[in-house]
Amino acid sequence: MANSGLRSLLYLLIMGIVLIVPAGTSPAATQFIPGSVMETDPSIVAEVMAAFDRADEAMRQKDLDGLMSFYASDYNYHGLKKADIRKVWQDLFDNYRDIGSTHMFSFIRMSAPSSGPSVEITCSGSLYATSELSKLQVPIDSWYQEMHFLVKENGAWRIRGNTGETPKVLPFGTAPHPLF
Repeated sequence: MANSGLRSLLYLLIMGIVLIVPAGTSPAATQFIPGSVMETDPSIVAEVMAAFDRADEAMRQKDLDGLMSFYASDYNYHGLKKADIRKVWQDLFDNYRDIGSTHMFSFIRMSAPSSGPSVEITCSGSLYATSELSKLQVPIDSWYQEMHFLVKENGAWRIRGNTGETPKVLPFGTAPHPLF
């Protein structure tokens, strides 16, 4: 019981650090947690990390076109297409400032389907910002052990959405995570 309570306290402290970030600052946005499994070449890992860093920077700068370049041309997440995600990001940019995110990767695997190189990444993290309306910092999205699927398109790693094998209706208790 004591270990369970200690783990819960540690989890709350970690999540507090992740979610309560002073306005105008940002933690290391994308990182591998200790003990992560990397089933790919280190150069691929570096390219993927750089892609997430570019997306994070575009998000912080409210550069909608730059951020949308992180999404594959055939992006599809449970029926949401790239144009749908563009509208979501535009709405976020219109209503929030100091947008930040964290991505904690625990697993990365390279595959080479007939359509070209791709990677699967297991990620936990959060997206947070300051509301223009309330002026308070608020969590926008958080996820635990979500799978990110990326493809190499026009020489850059881009998020693809889901694999197409996932049902449009998510199981009870599962929240969608369409952004990144």
